Amino acid sequence: QVQLVESGGGLVQPGDSLRLSCAASGFAFRNYAMTWVRQAPGEGLEWVSSISFGGSSTDYADSVKDRFIITRDNTRNTLYLQMNNKKPEDTAVYYCAKSAVSALGVDRKYASEFRDPGTPRGKGTQVTVSS
Repeated sequence: QVQLVESGGGLVQPGDSLRLSCAASGFAFRNYAMTWVRQAPGEGLEWVSSISFGGSSTDYADSVKDRFIITRDNTRNTLYLQMNNKKPEDTAVYYCAKSAVSALGVDRKYASEFRDPGTPRGKGTQVTVSS
């Protein structure tokens, strides 16, 4: 059974940094791409970033590009999201999700597959950016 457990959320001020973690179990973590998505208050799910199975390929939403860094440690079955220069609009519940693919293909299915109700996703961690 796939289990994804996010941690590291909290209250930060604009400009601060925060690192989220996602501990994965129940599947061969090293064989799958992974994704971070978020949901702001009153909004739908938004794709944030994805990383390929080996970590060599990454992709980011324009809203977080050059501020967020996605990484993974396949020896620890853990996914990370380093969030720098936080903005109030980054306030959201952040979820990690398991992709059905291993590589980040040009069709960018990884950026939308989280919308499939069958895509495994954690319960999320709250990040609030406020002064």
